[in-house]
Amino acid sequence: SRSPGLSAAGADSCRHSSVTHNSGVLECLGYNKLHFGELPGVSNPSFWLFQRVPLFLWVVEPHKGAELFCSLQWKQFMELGRDVPDEQLREIIATQKPNQCCTLIYTSGTTGQPKGVMLSHDNLTWTAAVAARFIMLRDAREKQEEVVSYLPLSHIAAQMCDIWAAMTLGVQVYFAQPDALKGSLVDTLREVRPTAFLGVPRVWEKMEEKMKSVGMKASALRRKVAAWAKGVGLQTNLKKMDGRSEEPMNFRLARQLVYRKVRKAIGLDRCTKCYTGAAPITRETLEFFLSLNIPVLELYGMSESSGPHTISLPHAFKLGSCGKELSGCYTLIHKPDKDGVGEICFSGRHVFMGYLNMEDKTREAIDRDGWLHSGDLGKHDKDGFLFITGRIKELIITAGGENIPPVPIEDAVKNAVPIISNAMLVGDKAKFLSMLLTLKCVVDAETGEPGDDLSPEALEFCQRLGSKATKVSEIISSKDKAIYTAIQKGISSVNERAVSNAQKVQKWVLLEKDFSLFGGELGPTMKLKRPVVAQKYRDRIAQFYTDTETPS
Repeated sequence: SRSPGLSAAGADSCRHSSVTHNSGVLECLGYNKLHFGELPGVSNPSFWLFQRVPLFLWVVEPHKGAELFCSLQWKQFMELGRDVPDEQLREIIATQKPNQCCTLIYTSGTTGQPKGVMLSHDNLTWTAAVAARFIMLRDAREKQEEVVSYLPLSHIAAQMCDIWAAMTLGVQVYFAQPDALKGSLVDTLREVRPTAFLGVPRVWEKMEEKMKSVGMKASALRRKVAAWAKGVGLQTNLKKMDGRSEEPMNFRLARQLVYRKVRKAIGLDRCTKCYTGAAPITRETLEFFLSLNIPVLELYGMSESSGPHTISLPHAFKLGSCGKELSGCYTLIHKPDKDGVGEICFSGRHVFMGYLNMEDKTREAIDRDGWLHSGDLGKHDKDGFLFITGRIKELIITAGGENIPPVPIEDAVKNAVPIISNAMLVGDKAKFLSMLLTLKCVVDAETGEPGDDLSPEALEFCQRLGSKATKVSEIISSKDKAIYTAIQKGISSVNERAVSNAQKVQKWVLLEKDFSLFGGELGPTMKLKRPVVAQKYRDRIAQFYTDTETPS
């Protein structure tokens, strides 16, 4: 391990989970401390530890109303088991059955309060083995695979990659620093040089932004060579995606001059499996890395499916697709429309047991025929690749009754206006669409709080337009003409491609603070928490619609 502790669920989330579900444990690990509240019903903490979770949780019984912070070194942790007789441990192991609950994963709460997802021993062991074989991870007896753990271990993606699959194959796991998502992850990647890497979209986007920023400062000759190599890389890899395997001479030359150096610079020179998941990623980001001969492959699943359901492969992928079903997993497109788009439903041994103490919610999720309803909208193409088109709960239904998925429009605006960091479309039950926008800024490396200073990329954007602004507040307070005009121009270009007037963005506003984990607008995998943002900026949203007339 590269750090003395592991990051998991936040204290507030843990407290909600324990109180709501009466689970008797606050599952919360911090970097140098473990944070716990009252734990009713736990009479022997060290024995409870070995009964339930022998690796990662330390359980205590503080006095009523008290909170305890403690820090354990590895040797101290190992000492906890000395008072537990081997016979008792063997008895506990003997009572475990494949269909019993092994772990609880709490949903991120992006669409409501978290729910406790019960995953059985069979769910986890079967999924880990099948997924590992599917992506051709090697057993340690054949080849040592190495990965970097940086996501909270309370999240299914981290658990499946960093714990269950790692134990199944003997994968060597390196733990990143606690500020990994604030900027230090690439340093860890360069040090470890993993053989496989799962990056949430925000990680890939941040890498892309940094690489573009560095590229802008290079000499004219270097920029010209890079542009040539990216053009060759994108065209060659798109042809590979279509089944053509030939590599032209200019591609092999570009690999020597550019691709290998780029991979080494970001610590992926040994990585043969680069994946993304847990949130939507833009086609532009996928094409950027593909142009540098780094195919970033999408996978798709949810906590309720023990993690992965579909996975793309190096020899079988399509841009924008989440791949094909794992062996033994099945997909149903429920109530498809004329375009073949419907709700994505899962079946297989990876489907969860149900929600802890929430039978009504379980019945909503799993229908009478055993299909798990994901809440996501999607379709299959003629080759069996799954494409996600939106999420039912995220659909904006306008006053005119049109269903609009927000993500494609938000991504298009961010791509059209490079200074934009986050965009959130609003307009449910309204006559027209509006958008909340934030600007790219410098983030405090210690706290993760977005600052007022513009990021290097944003500064370059301003300078190209002739703006002298260096802070977010300067742009907003002065309504910087160059920046505001550029943003409106970008949104207008997106509107020109809209399939209907209802899908055009009519109004927008710049917010003073970027969205972040610190502010609560983003979840642990950097997924946008729409209800939180809508509540936080409800007055701003209301202002869009104080004028009774629809903008022209």
